[in-house]
Amino acid sequence: MGERMSEAIRLHCLTLGYDRHPAVHHLDGAIAEGDLLALVGPNGAGKSTLLKGLVGEIPVLDGRIERGPAKAGIAYLPQAAEIDRGFPLSVLDLVAMGLWRRLGAWRSLGRGRAACEAAIAAVGLSGFEARPIGTLSGGQFQRALFARLIVQDARVILLDEPFTGIDARTVGDLIALIRGWHAQGRTVVAALHDFAQVRAHFPMTLLLAREPIAWGPTAAVLTPENLERARQLSEAWDETAAICRHDHDVHDHGQDHDHAAHASHDHHHGHAHGSQREAAE
Repeated sequence: MGERMSEAIRLHCLTLGYDRHPAVHHLDGAIAEGDLLALVGPNGAGKSTLLKGLVGEIPVLDGRIERGPAKAGIAYLPQAAEIDRGFPLSVLDLVAMGLWRRLGAWRSLGRGRAACEAAIAAVGLSGFEARPIGTLSGGQFQRALFARLIVQDARVILLDEPFTGIDARTVGDLIALIRGWHAQGRTVVAALHDFAQVRAHFPMTLLLAREPIAWGPTAAVLTPENLERARQLSEAWDETAAICRHDHDVHDHGQDHDHAAHASHDHHHGHAHGSQREAAE
């Protein structure tokens, strides 16, 4: 039997939600260290909710998340619409925010300036260091946010719809950065809606429809049958349903998905339309 791969994140019968109402439920499985994982599903499927749960921004309603021993922590990029571009920051200021965990909010940038300038160059924004972020195009702003991710130097990187509303050249450059992180052995999880991008660049996929539909190699997950099931479950979701608690010994079988696609458990605890909080997904 082969050696078990190190895990960056393991989910044990995980349920996440808002105001005690579940938005994503009964997720079991592991994200291996070095995974390049696409997170896909219909609008309102729970993709943003899952990413927020992984980074600790919303509460765990049931089950648990185990995060691996990655010393550099987790870097998280929310959807661009959630970021206030009206704040008076320069590109250098924005990128330097990625150093706060190491330098503290009130420490001088000092030697960190070189790291920030190198990251800005890596995303193709050399010469933009003093530019106010409010004057940037959508693609330029996303490049600056990726520069901030670079200086965070995290082993696990979570991206929520990183390519929405930006030009094709920027998309290509950012995908190259992501593939570079993957080549370095970093773990990248990205919520995406473009299946062509997923098939071309992401070897692993988790298909969500508030519950897991399939998780494994992309070709085995993105089948017509799985996509149709995801659509049906997403349309039938009941956002007012109570938390469905189950014996963890039943649902957490202690088995990895081992990078093989697997179907979800059929938990029927009331389905209707997705929550407004997930409407942006």
